[in-house]
Amino acid sequence: MDGRHLLLLHVLALLLLAVVVAAGGGAVVGRDSAVLQLRELQWGSSGQVRYSQSKRFEKKMTGEHKKAAAAARTRTRSTTVLELKHHSLTAIPDHPAAQETYLRRLLAADEARANSLQLRNKAAFTQSGKKATAAAAAAAGAEVPLTSGIRFQTLNYVTTIALGGGGSSRAGAGNLTVIVDTGSDLTWVQCKPCSVCYAQRDPLFDPSGSASYAAVPCNASACEASLKAATGVPGSCATVGGGGGGGKSERCYYSLAYGDGSFSRGVLATDTVALGGASVDGFVFGCGLSNRGLFGGTAGLMGLGRTELSLVSQTAPRFGGVFSYCLPAATSGDAAGSLSLGGDTSSYRNATPVSYTRMIADPAQPPFYFMNVTGASVGGAAVAAAGLGAANVLLDSGTVITRLAPSVYRAVRAEFARQFGAERYPAAPPFSLLDACYNLTGHDEVKVPLLTLRLEGGADMTVDAAGMLFMARKDGSQVCLAMASLSFEDQTPIIGNYQQKNKRVVYDTVGSRLGFADEDCSYA
Repeated sequence: MDGRHLLLLHVLALLLLAVVVAAGGGAVVGRDSAVLQLRELQWGSSGQVRYSQSKRFEKKMTGEHKKAAAAARTRTRSTTVLELKHHSLTAIPDHPAAQETYLRRLLAADEARANSLQLRNKAAFTQSGKKATAAAAAAAGAEVPLTSGIRFQTLNYVTTIALGGGGSSRAGAGNLTVIVDTGSDLTWVQCKPCSVCYAQRDPLFDPSGSASYAAVPCNASACEASLKAATGVPGSCATVGGGGGGGKSERCYYSLAYGDGSFSRGVLATDTVALGGASVDGFVFGCGLSNRGLFGGTAGLMGLGRTELSLVSQTAPRFGGVFSYCLPAATSGDAAGSLSLGGDTSSYRNATPVSYTRMIADPAQPPFYFMNVTGASVGGAAVAAAGLGAANVLLDSGTVITRLAPSVYRAVRAEFARQFGAERYPAAPPFSLLDACYNLTGHDEVKVPLLTLRLEGGADMTVDAAGMLFMARKDGSQVCLAMASLSFEDQTPIIGNYQQKNKRVVYDTVGSRLGFADEDCSYA
């Protein structure tokens, strides 16, 4: 090979490296570590982000992905995409002290959430009697935009649905922003006339404006066994009406309490729900008349758990009991991920193949999705701990920060500190529940060792660089390892949404498997 050929190969190699760096937004140093630009960790921005349904989302899709999505809609509208974003009633404060207080409050809310999962009512698990088929999973679907909820004063992810309509001549279907939660079953929103409600950005849902709205009767199965499986408490009955010549009717009332003190109470009802471009009639949901808790400024919550009243189970005949999401790392601007209902993979933009592990159901904790973690490594170096593989691990979109068993967390923290500390970053004080913090002042980017979880069956999940560090101070003087320890070894480990960013996470309830793939989820 002469000098000209060698020079050509060298130039091609440099061009390839440039393409990789441009595609990833930073230099890739292999799957075990990555160079992270610290500006990617900054929280929020001023200004309001407007919401929209799937038409706006489709404009963001280009090339083969847009063609594939169009082909899917032509077949049977196999996937509807909802945006997933972080939104808030006000922008995150720019003043350092105000921002610190704001983030501490959000992390305290997350701590309450994580603790509540350890104390959940352990009602018997009731699987839906209407088991979906694999054919159904491939035949229908919906894809909905999914975004960060930071401008709704929550670190959870949110999407927009529409409830109501049904040909009413009064107010039509109303758009409602709800938290996407795989750890809950019953979908609920705040409703008029609300006796006790927290402040939300969207208008309250008005049942009187929907001709398709109906209260669930007391003798319906949804009011008894199904509601008890979803909330731990069966419905209660009350007779209403009878005055002014009107007939009396019985209504089923639900009462949903969370371990952190949050609650929603109201009428169990049915109505038409619109998801992206698809609509589902007769959807059972909670019309909340008394609500309090850690829901930010959202209108309520979308339950993606496993019992009969979850959105996944109710739409299984249409979407096949399969859903996936891609959580964007960005918390500002128009960056949006997606929530896909159905088994069609044409809307995925994954950079690596989806690898699957067994989905585990715990009869004592009905809504939850568990998996077995058999090992872990940090920056390619294996970590050993007594807690690895000792218990089921909960995969949860409603928890923000990952909680590990104390022995596992200590091992992960020590190996992370050994590799990250080799770069001579000074230690910084702990921040809230995060106790491994560094002063990165003056650094625009840092090389971050990545955590990889080895899953049962040979699959693995490598945390994206943006999910490894939490920026507590905007100037970089307090940047922390974005993981925390449980109090006891026998508590349930949780993989939170912060560590699921830039991943295609697939929930196949029919095949009883969970899938993971790398994907850039910021479809700006």
